[in-house]
Amino acid sequence: MGEIDDAIERADREAFTKDPPKTLKGQVGFLIKQFGSAKAVAAELGVTADSVNRYRRGARKHARADVAAKIDDTVKARWQPLVRKRRQKQAATTGGITVETRARFGYTSSAGSTDDGRFRRLTVHLPATYAQRLFDARDTGASDQAMRGIIAEGFKEVYFQDGGGRALGLSDVEINDIDYLDLDY
Repeated sequence: MGEIDDAIERADREAFTKDPPKTLKGQVGFLIKQFGSAKAVAAELGVTADSVNRYRRGARKHARADVAAKIDDTVKARWQPLVRKRRQKQAATTGGITVETRARFGYTSSAGSTDDGRFRRLTVHLPATYAQRLFDARDTGASDQAMRGIIAEGFKEVYFQDGGGRALGLSDVEINDIDYLDLDY
């Protein structure tokens, strides 16, 4: 996963109305319901089906650190899908999406192009159309670079051109380096 995909996942997790299971037994029980069998869960986690069954029964209370982290991530990625979809739909139809980032931006305009040598910290609310494009791109498996392009285009329109009120010669904005990026919707 890329930086944008991770930011969408973090924003989705903020919408949870109920905490996911915390115990190993509870987490594995949830995953077995999701995947349908211990064998399918084992294939996803990279462990044996016997290990998954031991976790489920409570015979093993603790997994190795790497397996425990994978279990936790897998549970959170599948937790409350309807809540996630509802929030994304609201952002894509009416609410829009707020992007907070510290990144290096490059510009192309009628005067030429530049790779601005300094980081900018921006918090910009993008309209719902950009949220819809971003979610669609993620759902179709678009690259992180393609999703950066959608956000950069939104920054160009909303922040740099102020909705058409300035910098009209600006034809392209690129996000060259991302120090951090967070989304809220």
